[in-house]
Amino acid sequence: MNDIKILCIDDNDEIRFTLGAIIETNDWIPILAKDVKEGIDFLKKYNPTLVIMDYHLPRENGIIGVKKIRNINKNIPIIVLTVANDKNVAKKFMEAGAVDFALKPIKALDLISRINLNLRLIDKMDKDQDNQFIAKGISKNTLDLVLSTLETHEEINIEDIEVMTNLAYQTVSRYLQFLENEDLVEVSLSYGKIGRPKKYYKLK
Repeated sequence: MNDIKILCIDDNDEIRFTLGAIIETNDWIPILAKDVKEGIDFLKKYNPTLVIMDYHLPRENGIIGVKKIRNINKNIPIIVLTVANDKNVAKKFMEAGAVDFALKPIKALDLISRINLNLRLIDKMDKDQDNQFIAKGISKNTLDLVLSTLETHEEINIEDIEVMTNLAYQTVSRYLQFLENEDLVEVSLSYGKIGRPKKYYKLK
């Protein structure tokens, strides 16, 4: 993929600078916006390949921004920036139409991994016309990969699916949530060790 343009929407000058530096280091083209309005203007003007969106923005937050982008472009990958303990915000982002998230404070390797994963999904869609987004942020090929792994196991957890599919934890979690919402999987909890119970999934 040539001339990959990545639109970053964040009101923090230092974060925008950091995002721009990470993007340029990987020979991608950064497009930096300070709020949703400017981001939407740049989306229409530059037709970026991918969007990175923060939550806390002036006037309109990132969730509103994602919804506005989805009204313009149904398929562009949108990666959101969120903190590790703010799962409720991450869930709202996904429901609005985001496809992935990266943690703050920003870690270059993690963000690059998230970008590369979504660029590979775009590339697969370009090569295979049957690989459509069958729902917001849900690619048919990736869904088929997760389903095929579920089909070969009575029960399986996210970590094992992550290893077997070579998909990122966040991606596996998103696809399992989609399957759960569609009532296609059963979820059980294991209380084997002290701490949070682990979820196990199986196809219905």
